[in-house]
Amino acid sequence: MFCFSPGLFHGRASRLTLLIVGALTFIVLAAGTSRAQRTRTPPPAEPEDQPAFVEFKGVRLGMTADEARKKLGSPKDKSAEQDFYVFNDTQAVQVFYDKAGAVSAISIDFMSGANGIPAAKAVLGTEPETRADGSVYKMLRYPKAGYWVSYSRTAGNSPTTTITMQKIEH
Repeated sequence: MFCFSPGLFHGRASRLTLLIVGALTFIVLAAGTSRAQRTRTPPPAEPEDQPAFVEFKGVRLGMTADEARKKLGSPKDKSAEQDFYVFNDTQAVQVFYDKAGAVSAISIDFMSGANGIPAAKAVLGTEPETRADGSVYKMLRYPKAGYWVSYSRTAGNSPTTTITMQKIEH
């Protein structure tokens, strides 16, 4: 009838165990090989190392507050954290300073009637896509240069154009 033999069971169990371990090893090795053979997609293309927009009226990121004030003149509002300038009632400029007193960001607003508004391509090095309402926005990061630049223009008959550059904080 039914006979139980510990020696026979032990042999079958060990063969079954070896078979399972072998199959799992094959699966693990095959999965590792298939991953290694996949080609990696390149990271998104970064813009050129040097941005097209590097200064405003001679003021650059990293300058001291005193150097920036010599270039731009006397601000309308002045503090250790930021200065606010208005030129010809059509251009507002904010210069931001870090804790060490160096320029960390510059934001320029060109209001309706302003002269000499730079084109987006002159600021970004490329033409941004214009939205259906006529507005424009694009920001480019320049990790090697250590800052980002954005260009924004509102929609409507009297748009405001804002150009901002800011140090990338690590």
